[in-house]
Amino acid sequence: MKIYTKKGDTGKTGVFGGKRIYKDDTRIECIGTLDEVNSTIGLMRSKLGNDHEWQPNLHRVQKDMMNMMSHLARPSDSKKENTNPQPKDGADFCEQWIDEMESKMSSPSDYFLLPGGNEISALCHVCRTQMRRGERTLVTLLKEDPASVHEYISAYINRLSDLFFTMARFEMDKHGVAEEKWNLFLYKRKKKPTK
Repeated sequence: MKIYTKKGDTGKTGVFGGKRIYKDDTRIECIGTLDEVNSTIGLMRSKLGNDHEWQPNLHRVQKDMMNMMSHLARPSDSKKENTNPQPKDGADFCEQWIDEMESKMSSPSDYFLLPGGNEISALCHVCRTQMRRGERTLVTLLKEDPASVHEYISAYINRLSDLFFTMARFEMDKHGVAEEKWNLFLYKRKKKPTK
């Protein structure tokens, strides 16, 4: 079977159930952005090495992303059912991993940071920002076709950006790279007493 079908030459692509929509549709934008994140995770994994402690969890995230993208590709009016797994525990999985990393770090997360540090930390920030863009597009899709966006997807996508922020900090802490701090998080700033 050939990789090219020529069906997309007119600017449309197929979604779950057979319907064809334009490639700049919100649904395709959302899926495409999550695909970008998945590719960046793949790049990071290739740089980490096969024996790195993050490999099993990142492998799971990549598979979960593929499954979530398949569910987002199903409009709510599709008659065809999607039987791919639904990673409904994704947000909990992220929170557990975040808590585990934070318990091993030398300082709490109180500041907005300048992305960078070392190559892996910087890649974590790229994943974080791509994920935030994906989340913004997901919100637009949620407004356009709420029934096609499962609640667990919104929660998982939101938590993944927090996870990548924590991974960036963990990587820097592990290698003794100083964080370049910008400002305290808003909720950490103390309000001046009013007279």
